[in-house]
Amino acid sequence: MTAAIAQLGEPVLRRRAEPVDHFDDRLGALLTTLTDTMHASNGVGIAAPQIFVSQRVMIIASRPNPRYPDAPIMEPLAMINPELGEPQGEWIEAWEGCLSVPGIRGKVRRRNAVSARFQDADGRWHQRHFEGFVARIVQHEFDHLEGRTFLDHITNGSDLIASSVWERQCQGD
Repeated sequence: MTAAIAQLGEPVLRRRAEPVDHFDDRLGALLTTLTDTMHASNGVGIAAPQIFVSQRVMIIASRPNPRYPDAPIMEPLAMINPELGEPQGEWIEAWEGCLSVPGIRGKVRRRNAVSARFQDADGRWHQRHFEGFVARIVQHEFDHLEGRTFLDHITNGSDLIASSVWERQCQGD
């Protein structure tokens, strides 16, 4: 089952999401809806605030698709109540898009690696390290849980481009 995606300007995208404290069937249904909505929209990640649910839940699911043709393949990973360590590695600038900011891409500078501590659907804690494109997804989706979008990282208007132009000119950069 898919859900409507909150668009830039919706208040839910600017609020810090609330922690999850009940690991039950409703959480399972939320995870299914997030995953279905992400796949239907050709996303590689999604956070609960993007479907109007202000909870600290995000899905990371890198895979090649029309929006990210060079994305690596990974199984979807639900991250509940994630806590990020300090981003590590070199700074990398790359084009990002967002399901909540349709039609625009921005060149965003992020660290190339990050570690995260998070709970799974049963409430068990895990620790994982992410690198490259997947680390970028983790940082992007975590921003949504903090009430930020990729646009908050843009400092120069020339770092924005229409998605249609990006598809024509910038893929592979």
